[in-house]
Amino acid sequence: MPELPDVEGFRRELSGPLPGRRIRQVEVRDPGILRNTSAHAFERRLVGHRFGAPRRHGKWLILPTDGPTMLVHSGMTGHPYYAADGADPMGYERLVVSLDRGELRYADLRKLRGVWLADSEDDIADVTGPQGPDALGLGLRAFREVLSGRRGSLKPTLMDQSVIAGLGNLLTDEICWRARLYPSLPVAELDDDELKRLHTAMTGVLRTSVRHGRVPGLSRWITGARDEPDPSCPRCGVRLARGRIGGRTSVWCPRCQPDRRTGR
Repeated sequence: MPELPDVEGFRRELSGPLPGRRIRQVEVRDPGILRNTSAHAFERRLVGHRFGAPRRHGKWLILPTDGPTMLVHSGMTGHPYYAADGADPMGYERLVVSLDRGELRYADLRKLRGVWLADSEDDIADVTGPQGPDALGLGLRAFREVLSGRRGSLKPTLMDQSVIAGLGNLLTDEICWRARLYPSLPVAELDDDELKRLHTAMTGVLRTSVRHGRVPGLSRWITGARDEPDPSCPRCGVRLARGRIGGRTSVWCPRCQPDRRTGR
């Protein structure tokens, strides 16, 4: 699934050219990307309306019009983008929305998620499910509040979109590594200094990732080492550990992030 930096990049990319553009025609090239409507209904409900300003919450890109709202969850390979009339395709365009100037296109290789339509804020909430506060810009006080009283372990809690919206697998591994916290540590055991350290790590990782438009595989990031044949910690050089936490493949440093319950 895309993590917040990708979706924020899509929002920024569309924020300039999209608002005010009128929808002239809708071409659904692959109805498999539509999740709660048919191709005919999708076209009928959108043609003639004008787009407003795109916004984002967590992993969802929200594209309102003066009628229904398009909701895009790009999965791992989806890419909504604006193109000038006649511009070459990116490839795997599943949806093309022709505007009074240019086109909104949705390209997606694997079609893991897709596009929805919603008529109201309640409908949007029905599609997205419960969403916690957006990770980007979440202050320390609010961060403490959303984690207060949580009983789960650290990584699955951070990835729970109803707790904090927008943190995915790579981001969460990077955040835990930078905060020097074992990803299976119970959230209830975090002290105030550890919460501050975790929040600082989250803020720094998100800001850098947004600048890159993705979670970057930098040489001093665990993300840059995790897929090597014999990965080692960029900070201390110890071989990285790998396992499944909360059902997701996870990577951590046993020296920098020891399990304090076992000392390993």
